[in-house]
Amino acid sequence: MANILYLGNSHPSTTSCHRANALRRLGHTVKIYDVDEMAGRLAFSKFLEPIHFRTGYRFLQTKVVKWARRVVAENPETDLIWVNSGDKFGPECMAEFKKRGVPIILYNNDDPTGGRDGGRFNSLLASLPFYDLCVVMREVNVEEFKEKGAKKVLRVMMSYDEIIHKPFIDPADIPQSFRSEVVFIGTWMRHEKRDEFILKLINSGLPLAIYGERWEKSPYFKELKHYYRGKGLSGRDYVAAIQGAKICLGLLSKGNRDLHTQRSMEVPYAGGLLCAERTSEHTELYKEYAEAIFWSDANECILVCKQLLANHTMRNTITAAGKQRANQNKNGNEDVCYQILKGVNLMERTDVQLQYIK
Repeated sequence: MANILYLGNSHPSTTSCHRANALRRLGHTVKIYDVDEMAGRLAFSKFLEPIHFRTGYRFLQTKVVKWARRVVAENPETDLIWVNSGDKFGPECMAEFKKRGVPIILYNNDDPTGGRDGGRFNSLLASLPFYDLCVVMREVNVEEFKEKGAKKVLRVMMSYDEIIHKPFIDPADIPQSFRSEVVFIGTWMRHEKRDEFILKLINSGLPLAIYGERWEKSPYFKELKHYYRGKGLSGRDYVAAIQGAKICLGLLSKGNRDLHTQRSMEVPYAGGLLCAERTSEHTELYKEYAEAIFWSDANECILVCKQLLANHTMRNTITAAGKQRANQNKNGNEDVCYQILKGVNLMERTDVQLQYIK
């Protein structure tokens, strides 16, 4: 089994940490260095962080390189370096990691070549030739990464976590405060018009519950405030809000060129009914009207939600079938991490992880 140096966010609520723990369940030794915490410390001030974000962290690179030298020196037994996101690391920094002489994997579940986040990924894109394997979530990224010098690109799907997103065995254990008719869990984004979409649903009479960051910035927050239940959820609260809802909305980020999202995997696995925008990837993942519900616009979404709310048997049947299909699709962190390690010939399984693989 490998000694993996994992460079990502170590907070237990993050998908970065979920993947690191999945690698441990696969039998590997994983040492995490929190890159976001490091960058925040080097930036000195939270007021400077937006500037670093928009400029691809280029003005932090001298300090980041020194940090990288220390990390490499502290980990002489490393067999593999796994970089989550990679937006903080420029070419000079990557050259320090290459000195360790082991494979380096980039895992990025954003859309670095899509342009939504301005210059955030400038340092990353200049560093793509240093990675032995770049892992992306969108088919469009594959050729775009290769055009930027990536040697090998693997496309995988977004993933749920087999442990974190496991549904409640007894739904009666879900607190009443997390029960709802129709729920949306996600961040307000200025250019995505999620607020306008949800307001149309509310004005049609649908009973909505909204969780997520930045909704108070919406120009429609006065109308939405009554339906807003609080900021983003994690852990068992997140699962409770999914499983405790009759319908879970799945909205995409057009700026990120999404055809599916993390919610597309997490909702059915966690015991929720996925009601999402109809895309080629969604219809490949789940059979429409059998394992999930899809729509093309707000009017169709309103129609199908009202049908589902009026039909308890249909909801339960689709929810159960969606959960079964999610298991069959094998888009959990353990399976996806195994697939990635196979890409750099670190693929041996052990008895330790076999008890977790479903």
